[in-house]
Amino acid sequence: MIHTIHLFAELDEHLIALLRSLTPEDWEKPTVARLWRVRDVAAHLLDGNIRVISMYRDGHFTAPDREINSYDDLVAYLNQLNADWVKASKRISPTLLTEFLESTGKQYSQIMQQQDLQADAIFSVSWAGETVSKNWFHIAREYTEKWHHQQQIRDAVNRPGIMTPRLFRPLIETFLRGLPHTYRHTQAPEGTAVRIGIALEEVFEWFLVKTENGWIIDETSETAPEASVQLDADTAWKLFTKAIKPDEALAKAHLTGNKELAGITLSLIAVMA
Repeated sequence: MIHTIHLFAELDEHLIALLRSLTPEDWEKPTVARLWRVRDVAAHLLDGNIRVISMYRDGHFTAPDREINSYDDLVAYLNQLNADWVKASKRISPTLLTEFLESTGKQYSQIMQQQDLQADAIFSVSWAGETVSKNWFHIAREYTEKWHHQQQIRDAVNRPGIMTPRLFRPLIETFLRGLPHTYRHTQAPEGTAVRIGIALEEVFEWFLVKTENGWIIDETSETAPEASVQLDADTAWKLFTKAIKPDEALAKAHLTGNKELAGITLSLIAVMA
């Protein structure tokens, strides 16, 4: 289990302080989210808060306006939903956006704290290949959404602040839960291990291990790794959220052993995209 609930309020405090420090020019700067500027990313974060409060507190769910028959259908629907909100939010001033984020963020955190972590979540973590997920994983996924969108803003305006071991490790550990699904079609002898290292102030380390039931991600491995891939933290979060492409990450990655096996890690996508 990855524990993230205690970090939501702290992450929001960093966000509100950041947004209040921005100049009018900062709000219009482009981000690694490509089509979205800083104000658009902030608006998307607000949308996430509002949707959670509406669903969990008020039981209000909006039915899709189309048939969802595949993962691609779901991604297309969510992309349109996000684009519609961002377009409409341009009517909201930066000051009001910040106020809305502050008030809804507190309600959001309270809702997360009330959840039974071992109960089934209302949404599965689809990018990890799950059709049913436990609340702890769904909430950890929500944490990654809040973290990486805030980091997109920080990256755009060159303001450090949340790239710390305390806030970053839960993010990357959640992302890497998608690796067994990424490797699902990769054949290898039972016991084969791939080391994944992510370097921040220290190197965080995990192992992807082939078992009789498929691949699993763990913090240890009983066998020496067949392959290893190491990324710096900035490259890792951008790669796994599609802000950069695998070939861009490969130029910065350090692969050893079976490089073809290790390189599959760079195909992990830990967002709905």
